[in-house]
Amino acid sequence: MSHDERLAALPPTAHELLRQAIQALQQGDRARGLQFAQQAVRSHPGHPETLRQLASALAANGRAQEALAVIDPVVVRHPDDAELLNTQAIVLETAGQEERALAAFRRVCELQPSSAIHAYNLGRALSNRGDSAGSLVELERTLAIDPEHRNARATLAEILRRLGRTEEAVTHLRRLLERDPDDIKAWSALAAFNVVQFDDADIATMERLHTRPGLSADDRVSLAYGLGKAHAAHARYDKAYAAYVQAKSMVRTRVPWNAAAHSAAVDAILAAFPNAAPGTADDSRGHGMIFIVSLPRSGSTLTEQILAAHRQVDAGEERSDLFEIIMAENQRRGQPVETWAGLATSDDWRRLGEEYLERARRWRGDGSHATDKALGNWLWIGALFAMLPGARVIDCRRDPLETAWSCFTHLFKIGTQNFSHDFASIAAYARDHERAMRHWLVLYPQRIRTQRYEELVVDPETQIRALLDFCGLPFDPACLRPHEVERSIRTASASQVREPIRRDTARTGKYGALLDPLRKELGLPPFAAK
Repeated sequence: MSHDERLAALPPTAHELLRQAIQALQQGDRARGLQFAQQAVRSHPGHPETLRQLASALAANGRAQEALAVIDPVVVRHPDDAELLNTQAIVLETAGQEERALAAFRRVCELQPSSAIHAYNLGRALSNRGDSAGSLVELERTLAIDPEHRNARATLAEILRRLGRTEEAVTHLRRLLERDPDDIKAWSALAAFNVVQFDDADIATMERLHTRPGLSADDRVSLAYGLGKAHAAHARYDKAYAAYVQAKSMVRTRVPWNAAAHSAAVDAILAAFPNAAPGTADDSRGHGMIFIVSLPRSGSTLTEQILAAHRQVDAGEERSDLFEIIMAENQRRGQPVETWAGLATSDDWRRLGEEYLERARRWRGDGSHATDKALGNWLWIGALFAMLPGARVIDCRRDPLETAWSCFTHLFKIGTQNFSHDFASIAAYARDHERAMRHWLVLYPQRIRTQRYEELVVDPETQIRALLDFCGLPFDPACLRPHEVERSIRTASASQVREPIRRDTARTGKYGALLDPLRKELGLPPFAAK
């Protein structure tokens, strides 16, 4: 019996319960959606469709493991039911089981190769996993089936951005706006490209949308950022400043940040690692791993792109592995790293280091070296060198005012870089980073390189030669042309690093005294016109 036939066999009461469950979930009322799904199961226990909806509702309520316990046995009984498999794949994604989810999505596409919805789901899953090439294939297939699939076109634009195909990405976003000028997500995505010039008609549309009643907080923030960038491009810096400040104040009300608590946590970590890790016979463990740390917007993506141009380097981008390993050890020991670090033995650190290296095999290819660009790893350098004494760390630095303003004017994903939503918090975080790096440099002067952005763009060859030498790499002329590297880049700087290295990237001087409140927080003198 097919899925449609099974669904048709349900009585009207069950159909109504399922309809109400779906409607409640679509409206964001997850608890009510779960209640209706549970009622449907009680009325018709064991029916694949009621169980499918229950699994969806459980997953939506953050109960992914319970959802899997419901859906997995149903799929075993009906292995060729595309709808059941699709629900299982979505639940597996929610549960963090990426490999099983991808396998399920692929099987769904085999069963229904002409379905745009299923092709899109596979493309989206591949995108989330970082497989831009695979995602590109599936998203283009989705649009071949259904050229009006807006989500597929928007996701395709993001994939093209990562791959450096900027003009194509912009074309897709403009096509979305031709069909729906009120598509706020498309406006926000366009604002992420430096090459996009918003004309007066664009700005008028965004301003109209920004004042529309009933707009969600996320959409209002996105539009404020877009307006900030558009006004800055037209040299209307007072309006740009006002738009950015409005956006950040809205985010700050939703995303708190305790700067004093963060500083105290940094102090505790530094106190836990007062000395360099004792030397061991295998101090080459981790050789070839290059960790890139910094504040956001400090040239870290450019540094990784330069290294990625080298024939012996695999670029890992932003990895959470080091943090995850430390947090897992915290859980295993029942105490934070600042407590157990002094008690850990060389065997403990070796075990943790080997776990990291095992994870690193997922992105390390045939190259002798690989990068890990999780910027916040500056906090864990003491643990990093205890685990991987042969590794190297590059600390990227940029003019503090340029860095701080760039952080403030960037729309980070909600929940990340929570310090970046007000001037005082940005300055406090920058001081934490500075204090920590002074500490680590005293302990590990030969294993840490401070890479200054301004020196890099003024004299690229000298700096790149020194950078490669620090990493133990021979000079490769390709590193002088990082913009030619073909790889997927997921960070905000994806479009910038596709361009030749430029010197004229400073922006803060154009805002003049408007940025004096930020200068004050950073301990810098007020603006002085030249």
